[in-house]
Amino acid sequence: MTQLKFYADGLTYSKEHDQDRLKSQLSRVKRLMRDGEWRTLTDIQQAVGGSEAGISARLRDLRKTRHGSHAVEKKRVGDSRSGLHAYRLIVNPFAL
Repeated sequence: MTQLKFYADGLTYSKEHDQDRLKSQLSRVKRLMRDGEWRTLTDIQQAVGGSEAGISARLRDLRKTRHGSHAVEKKRVGDSRSGLHAYRLIVNPFAL
């Protein structure tokens, strides 16, 4: 399996403090989600750890070109007023 590279930016990002943690979380999210199953942020968080906000950010990262340009689908689940969504990863077969 190819070594996962992690690229981040932003005003609050510190390579020294954040890179290893975020790279590890991205790897865990990708490993879990590559089966194409629908999961809520809570489901993913319980499986890989971290916060739901962090999980949401890693799902956004997987959409970025530098992280493979994978498709992350989203659908509403439960009561329409709940705002609960489920996500699934469609792995880009051309990503390295």
